[in-house]
Amino acid sequence: MSPKTVGELDEITGQSALPISRIKKIVQLDDDIVQCSNNATFVIAMATEMFIQYLAEQGHNVVKSERKPRKTVQYKDLATAVSHIDNLEFLSDVIPRTTTYKQFKEKKAKEAAASGELEKGQRTLNGTTPAAGEQNGDTPVESATKPEGSSQSPTMPRTPIVPVSALMADRTVISARHDPDVEMKD
Repeated sequence: MSPKTVGELDEITGQSALPISRIKKIVQLDDDIVQCSNNATFVIAMATEMFIQYLAEQGHNVVKSERKPRKTVQYKDLATAVSHIDNLEFLSDVIPRTTTYKQFKEKKAKEAAASGELEKGQRTLNGTTPAAGEQNGDTPVESATKPEGSSQSPTMPRTPIVPVSALMADRTVISARHDPDVEMKD
């Protein structure tokens, strides 16, 4: 027998490389499917084989297109095939592209910096809008150094700086209705 090429059609033998009993068990896990005939299970097995063959071929095409082709298909080849081929786009969550630890750290640092900035229209505790480079917790330099009579920029509203401690109420309310020594009855 001569070795098969990729384009040749296989003769239908009625045999599947995947175990039919395992496919039946997987189909039975779906609550929406009440019954599945043997013919339908066989078709599912053959479709799964064809999909695996297609995915392997696309991974092999990625290997062949490299500058120095290899003889083995690796995970990164399948991930590249998934990211570049539209038919395999639905697998992007299952077979994601790998990144180095350095790239991962840089990405997380950028996300942290972006989430640390105030959103447009957000105000600080003292009621002012922060300057462009100001971080949370920093005191606004312009409002702290300018005298009361000076004019501010039109983008920042003129509001007095009130210490946070002045905004808190320091009053305790004692309820006359609640006596800790009295038991409650139903």
